[in-house]
Amino acid sequence: MANQTALIVGAGYGLSASLARLFTREGMTVTLAARSPDKLSDLLEETGATAHACDVSDAGQVAALFEELETRGEVPDIVVYNPSSRVRGAVVDLDPDAVLKATTITCHGGFLVAQQAARRMLQKGGGTILFTGASASVKGFANSSCFAMGKFGLRGLAEAMARELHPKGIHIGHFVIDGGIRQPNDPREERGADGFLDPDAIAETYLHFIRQPRNSWAWEIELRPWVEKF
Repeated sequence: MANQTALIVGAGYGLSASLARLFTREGMTVTLAARSPDKLSDLLEETGATAHACDVSDAGQVAALFEELETRGEVPDIVVYNPSSRVRGAVVDLDPDAVLKATTITCHGGFLVAQQAARRMLQKGGGTILFTGASASVKGFANSSCFAMGKFGLRGLAEAMARELHPKGIHIGHFVIDGGIRQPNDPREERGADGFLDPDAIAETYLHFIRQPRNSWAWEIELRPWVEKF
């Protein structure tokens, strides 16, 4: 995978950081995109990645991100979409504007990024686009309708894109992360060492997915701790 380029959108110090480290070790050129890239200085120094500011709810900023990479000759071979947002509460109490903003980030932003990536990958003749989902991608919980709307929509986008683009050489993946992801300096110890997903282990699964031979492509994988209830 040396000499390939990867773009991780919605970068932070969780799964995105694990992906950045792993992709760098595999010899890829990594670009991170975030609303506030200044927070990534330590990760940039560690991995040698570059960072760009991008609000995924703004179509113009998303297009500008890809255009800037293109001018540098770094049309991504791999694009990972991680952003999400939620508003908790009973359906009757939710602020419609806040829900619109959250679902725009979780779902519509995924469309904007995937559209820009797919246009360029079709010209290149291949590529991989990955979407990070959640338990809410397949299960709508009480007082979490906003998150379910966004994640259900993102999963629908991924499935439709897989049917459309797999035959054209673009590998689409959706990952249902069914459980909590362990965080740096995580204080949550009540569930034990295996109670949360290790972001490094999730990243390894993303890499395995990217390496799938095209005669055996998956479009979706569910990941959960072995102690997690279905």
